[in-house]
Amino acid sequence: MTEILWWYWVVFGLVLVALELVIPSFTIIWFGLGACCVGLLMLPFPTLPLAGQLLLWGGFSTLWTVLWFRRFKPYMTDRTKAGMSKDAIIGETGIVIQAVQPPHVKGRIRFVVPLLGDEEWPCICDEALKAGDEARVLDIEGHVLRVARK
Repeated sequence: MTEILWWYWVVFGLVLVALELVIPSFTIIWFGLGACCVGLLMLPFPTLPLAGQLLLWGGFSTLWTVLWFRRFKPYMTDRTKAGMSKDAIIGETGIVIQAVQPPHVKGRIRFVVPLLGDEEWPCICDEALKAGDEARVLDIEGHVLRVARK
């Protein structure tokens, strides 16, 4: 029987990682990383039996998949609301940073999470708002938000 060398696993893993570029499923990469881990583990343990290597490959692949879904993916989500519809930002709450004096003086409002790609927006309101007040988005009128005191 042919002996499987450590670098066979590393090359196999890199091929699987490269396949992710062709087949963007975002699952093959975890099997590729698992194969690379087996290859690196075989450096100090070159006589590891094939069954053990396959078992380790399955274990490392599962570990990488679980780490992705449990640890890394939650931090990689896009928290901005850029490109979302008008309905997605109605009801969002922000802090007034420049006072609003109805009916003609627009103020500015800032959001913790950018709305439609921007953290600050000009705003209008039916009542006077001072800097530091908390306000809720009621509507979008052109490039200006209509807000109400929260």
